[in-house]
Amino acid sequence: MYIELRHLRTIRAIQQAGGLARAADMLNMTQSALSHQVKGLEDQAGMELFVRRSKPMRLSAAGVRMLRAAERILPEIDAMEEEFRSLRAGRTGRLHIAIECHACFDWLFPVLELFRHAWPEIDVDIRAGLAFEALPALNREEVDLVISSDREPPPGISFNPLFDYHPTFVGSSQNPLAAKPFITAEDFRDQVLITYPVSRDKLDIFTEVLTPAKVEPRAQRTAELTAVILMLVGSNRGVAVLPDWVMREVKSNADYITRPLGPEVVTKRMYAATRDEDVSKPYVAHFLRLARSEPVKLQRG
Repeated sequence: MYIELRHLRTIRAIQQAGGLARAADMLNMTQSALSHQVKGLEDQAGMELFVRRSKPMRLSAAGVRMLRAAERILPEIDAMEEEFRSLRAGRTGRLHIAIECHACFDWLFPVLELFRHAWPEIDVDIRAGLAFEALPALNREEVDLVISSDREPPPGISFNPLFDYHPTFVGSSQNPLAAKPFITAEDFRDQVLITYPVSRDKLDIFTEVLTPAKVEPRAQRTAELTAVILMLVGSNRGVAVLPDWVMREVKSNADYITRPLGPEVVTKRMYAATRDEDVSKPYVAHFLRLARSEPVKLQRG
């Protein structure tokens, strides 16, 4: 027996309408075509599906069994079709984000708070991209967007610029470097440098300043949280280099000083990497707009 979705819809429509004429109107077909379809279905089943002698038409025992199947299956099909329509229209989808930047949580959470109100049906998740290779995961569709300041786009990946930022020196007001207008690589030779616990190729202070100058700090200490790094710096237990959007918390605090890395100010750019085909999705485009504007508010304090 070969059952198609149209057969299930036919059974449901006749049951709801109570007769062939009204059911044919519901299904937008002629009554003769509907009668032919019912006759063909009954021939396959080898038994009557309707008791035609009754007014209105009522289902036979076999028809009731098929109606139960229709009532179970058709709502799932209808829901799937609606989901596909929503996907085509860009109303639903998935945005799993990998972050290659500890400090990015400071601006990412306000962005996601705005995003979830605008796109409540989008499945959002965050993964720290420091424990795995984020860009290969993007290509494998394990994640949908990667926040990174490293621009090395492989084929099929778009690097969407978000905003520029300045890696900024922060130290205790008691540190001798407080007397300097800007900080150079040489100034770190006798300092304890406090960083996030990531490889040096993920830290701006090394990639932009220390490694090119072949300078090593006196010691390096790590901390997971930005707040802990700032607490240690404020206690004069070391110095740090953090993105400028973090500095809003210490600019007005007498325990800290902030200085540019110089003599030429270091400027970096933050990117959101996506698969090429995803950039035009409405919710991805909206996320990118938010991610370009919200961090600037933090930079301006």
